[in-house]
Amino acid sequence: MHSWMVFCFSSAALLASGKTVFPPPCDSEIYCTGSILHQVQKAKLFDDDKYFVDMKLKVTPDVILMAFHNLSNETPNKTVPRAKLQEFLSVYFEKPGTEFESWTPPDWRDKPKFLGGIADQKLRDWAEKIHNLWKSLGRKIHAGVKYHPELYSQIYVPHPVVVPGGRFREIYYWDSYWVINGLLLSEMTDTAHGMIQNFLHLVNRYGFIPNGGRIYYERRSQPPFLTLMVESYYQATKDKDFLRAALPALEREYQFWMQNRSAAVKVNGTEHVLNRYHVRVGWPRPESYIDDLELAEGLTDDRRDQLWMDLKAGAESGWDFTSRWYRDGDGDGSGTLRETRTSQILPTDLNALLCLNEKTLASFHRMLGDGDSAAPYDQAAARRRGAMESVLWDAERGAWFDYDLMTHSKHLEFYPSNLAPIWAQCYSRPEMGERAVRYLKGSGALRFPNGVPTSLRETGQQWDYPNAWPPLQHMLINGLSKLPSEDAKQLAFDLAQRWIKTNWLAYMKYGAMFEKYDVNRDGKPGGGGEYGVQAGFGWTNGVALQLLDQYGATLTSGSRRVFSGLLLPLVISATLMLQ
Repeated sequence: MHSWMVFCFSSAALLASGKTVFPPPCDSEIYCTGSILHQVQKAKLFDDDKYFVDMKLKVTPDVILMAFHNLSNETPNKTVPRAKLQEFLSVYFEKPGTEFESWTPPDWRDKPKFLGGIADQKLRDWAEKIHNLWKSLGRKIHAGVKYHPELYSQIYVPHPVVVPGGRFREIYYWDSYWVINGLLLSEMTDTAHGMIQNFLHLVNRYGFIPNGGRIYYERRSQPPFLTLMVESYYQATKDKDFLRAALPALEREYQFWMQNRSAAVKVNGTEHVLNRYHVRVGWPRPESYIDDLELAEGLTDDRRDQLWMDLKAGAESGWDFTSRWYRDGDGDGSGTLRETRTSQILPTDLNALLCLNEKTLASFHRMLGDGDSAAPYDQAAARRRGAMESVLWDAERGAWFDYDLMTHSKHLEFYPSNLAPIWAQCYSRPEMGERAVRYLKGSGALRFPNGVPTSLRETGQQWDYPNAWPPLQHMLINGLSKLPSEDAKQLAFDLAQRWIKTNWLAYMKYGAMFEKYDVNRDGKPGGGGEYGVQAGFGWTNGVALQLLDQYGATLTSGSRRVFSGLLLPLVISATLMLQ
């Protein structure tokens, strides 16, 4: 029997038996479920499954569904030949990108002030080029998306956006925190304000912020950085009216995470509540449809649905994908992508982020003169800090570790997230910070010349060794820089120097910024995972600008030779990825 028919039949059988039937990724019978999606993706008409689900419809969905129904009835087993599928798409769909209007941020300006603080001339010139990239990454959503949403997978938001770049044509949630911080350094306050207003709009529409600006992301989120975006904007503008207007949506998002993404765990007789990533959608991801379908081949219905839910939870974490989420039968974190069990893990970094959100929400209420409303958030942060120390902190090793709800044990491998509480300043005793520095030095993660790897395990997944990712570098550096010891501050600077060096060398070689880098090779972009490395790149630009602003007086470009012979073909390749 056809695999899609088997899947639909088993779902119908579950419904008849009274077992749980999970909602689809979205309600569209074209973009999220149905025979068109299945047959087009199975035919592998495009190199990237995301391409099809980003295409615009030329006519209404009901017309397309009827046309495909008639076409299917003309063929044996209702399976449309590849050539007929291509012809069908050419008649009824437009290529991705037509949902955007041409737009250049009107608040972009030459020579923002922070450039003057960068002593190294080569780095200053490079920072100016990064500043220029905001113009190429700006997007304004076409009014047609607002008035005819049924023709698009794009989610309408009222203000223009700055996107990551490459295949990531739309806005993404946690990427935008570093994008917004970069925009604020570039004195593009209006663009940053508009992006935050978009996220507030999404909270008011959905009750949370989807993973990204597509309807196939509607039932999963990403690490909740909106409160920190608002804090960044407030620190830049001191606009209390904006803060007061934003606060209800921030509190609504916080409640979503507490009500829908939390789990209780008992340690030494005391019950603690911490948060996790958890997406109860037991269907393939539309944008990675074939990957999910093939990965689940041969599994029982229950195990297949669980895998698909945990893959979406992995996408919700932002770490898609990594051995950090693997759990084999022994629960030791070994295994493969097929053993992904994200929802069974209490992640250190998510809980550190929520602790920081709680402290920040308390501070917002106090700034607005409402100490009574601040108190519950102060208490929530204190409870979480205690829970993190009881459940995640390992006094012997001197770091925080993810907790496995299946084995009731910590996962002791190295990830930069093991130090996220330092970044969030969510710990009770100063010596814990210094212990964490010693842990980092002894972990083996500092021996690489071009950044701290996302893990020390090489699996072929993009959130594992040898890749290093901008947000993790920035959180680690920022956290170390806040510690009182000169040793920690020097380590923060050394890591900033390594990261700026590899970003700068890559730009000199390829003429582009990339989403991730290889820790072993000067200026080499990262690799692995479900798609090729992407150029652009929103959060890379934001992190680089923040480090150049913080350490610009002492960072240097160095004297390593750039292999100019590689430049031309790779600039062409990078340019193509940006289009």
